[in-house]
Amino acid sequence: MALPGRTHDLSAARQLGIIDALTSADVMTFADKGYQGAGGTIRVPFKRHRSRPKLQRWQKRYNRQHARIRVRGERAIATLKTWTLLAKLRCCPRRATVIVQAILVLQHVEADRYAG
Repeated sequence: MALPGRTHDLSAARQLGIIDALTSADVMTFADKGYQGAGGTIRVPFKRHRSRPKLQRWQKRYNRQHARIRVRGERAIATLKTWTLLAKLRCCPRRATVIVQAILVLQHVEADRYAG
């Protein structure tokens, strides 16, 4: 189901039932600050507001750990976006998964060749 482009990510996730599906499947999900208040199994970093004092040390430490986990997914998505083939892909999702896996294997083989 397509939603208007102006729809906020959190609103879209709620309308499409993504948050409920992740929670019912007990999938721990690490999201950015835009998902504040999502609930369920969605984990977000602490956000400092102008009216509140600075974040406490433990909150900053939590945010760093949260960022270390999220960066893996962000890097994977950035890598996939470099492959223009995916933008032109018109096949069933199961087949696309196999293609994405093959691309990632090739990406790692090439990276290892030039790493040392």
